[in-house]
Amino acid sequence: MFVAIAAVSLAIGIVNALSGAQDAAWRGDSSNIGRRLFFELSSIAVILLLVPILMLAMRRMRRASGVLRVGIGVATLLGFSALHITGMVWIRKLALWLAGSAYDFHFSLATILYEFRKDSVAVFLIGSTLWLLESRRELKRAATAITPVPAGPQQSPRPDLIWLRDGTSRIRVAPRDILWVASAGNYIEYSLADGTQHLIRGTLAMAESELSRLGIVRVHRTKLANLDRVSSVDLKPSGDFELTFDNGQTLGGSRRYRPAVASLGAARHPRESPGDRPRDDKPT
Repeated sequence: MFVAIAAVSLAIGIVNALSGAQDAAWRGDSSNIGRRLFFELSSIAVILLLVPILMLAMRRMRRASGVLRVGIGVATLLGFSALHITGMVWIRKLALWLAGSAYDFHFSLATILYEFRKDSVAVFLIGSTLWLLESRRELKRAATAITPVPAGPQQSPRPDLIWLRDGTSRIRVAPRDILWVASAGNYIEYSLADGTQHLIRGTLAMAESELSRLGIVRVHRTKLANLDRVSSVDLKPSGDFELTFDNGQTLGGSRRYRPAVASLGAARHPRESPGDRPRDDKPT
């Protein structure tokens, strides 16, 4: 990615230098291509050094929202422009001083605004490219977050095992060991019966599509539960419910997903007692 951005920036710099030299020749001015090319390359060098800062800011913006995201974007643009202008000016001053010449930036508000406009375009183009590439990378990670166990040449697939994968890390888990799965931002958290937890990049919807066939279904907007490990269901007056697993742990569910636990059998209302039930027998 960095090499691609560098190659495109270098191509743009060369074209700008040649175009500037041609325009100067048409006006009858000096068309020193070498000097113009040096100015372009000094600017490009500083931009490439600042790309990691743009990457870091972009990732922070992806985790933020609303006003905070806008604030990070504005701060990044202003910081990028300030560092770019300062860096390229001192590179030019130093290089030309070593060559026995001098460089005058002609510091003024008009000059700063002129450079800031160009920096704004550069930040937008590079930042948008990084954003799209990061989105594509996250989609790929989410698509491979849960993969079936690879079978060997003489083996058949093991439907009772799944792989949880995030990047280069792969963890083999038996569905029976999963108690619940919960959403955690850009990640999903797997809670196992032995108390261990695994944080995997992905979405709860993708996990649900893979795990529903194994009896792990949605019981809340942000939670999936393994119904095979549920030992009791406690219905609340509000319509919500609480699941108790066979190891004693509990998990709350919302009334919207109450039909998901209907297969577990009728659960008695906490305020209901056997004496409250109507009797069908009549006095003889």
